[in-house]
Amino acid sequence: MSQIAGKKAILYRMVMDDHLCPFGLKSRWLLRRKGFEVEDHHLETREQTDAFQREHNVDTTPQTFIDGERVGGYEELRERFTNYRKDSAKKTYTPVLVIFGISALMALMVAWGTIGNLLTIRTVELFAAFAMTLLAVQKLQDIESFSTMFLNYDLLAQKQVSYGYIYPVGEAAAGVLMIAGGVLGLIGAPIALFIGTVGAISVFKAVYIDKRDLKCACVGGNSNVPLGFISLSENLVMMAMGLWMPAKALLLG
Repeated sequence: MSQIAGKKAILYRMVMDDHLCPFGLKSRWLLRRKGFEVEDHHLETREQTDAFQREHNVDTTPQTFIDGERVGGYEELRERFTNYRKDSAKKTYTPVLVIFGISALMALMVAWGTIGNLLTIRTVELFAAFAMTLLAVQKLQDIESFSTMFLNYDLLAQKQVSYGYIYPVGEAAAGVLMIAGGVLGLIGAPIALFIGTVGAISVFKAVYIDKRDLKCACVGGNSNVPLGFISLSENLVMMAMGLWMPAKALLLG
């Protein structure tokens, strides 16, 4: 911050009675966080905004100027001041890792609150069940886009298109039933085992045999998660849960 402290930035953003540009607010926040004094110009009507865009030959607002140079909008500010790079095609495992991390924290807290112990077999069960449920929610938000991307690699969906619509419902049901545990967990086990097995075989074939470079539909059809080991892990976890729940009932009663 000391490197740019005391410098001045000029910001033009839309501030209207019926519209307050969120990117304008974020641009001002980022500039101030980086030590800039912000000269904040409000574009209060559509006519003012159109005239500004014509004058500076730009299509969007907000726009930031530093030392007489137009930097651009909020995305360009992020690229200038952070490690962020605008690349919608860039593949990342971040969405899946976030879900796994939140699921682990939820499992630990539930185990601590109900059992009084963080590290138990039940903690692992809850982690898997929470992760399955949260991943299913991501898929169900836009089941059409999920089912379309799913068709790229799932072998059963390619034979029976309706399976692409059934899969996230089954994943959610299995996860919720396994959170409950007991008899309900046993009901969810064969569902998890079936969809996990089909999924694991499909991902393994696409990635390791056919060597295809695909996106995974594990967090929905609009994600940039690469199809690979983490995608395979999701299905292996479901398989493991599908085998473990009845095995536990037989071994531990």
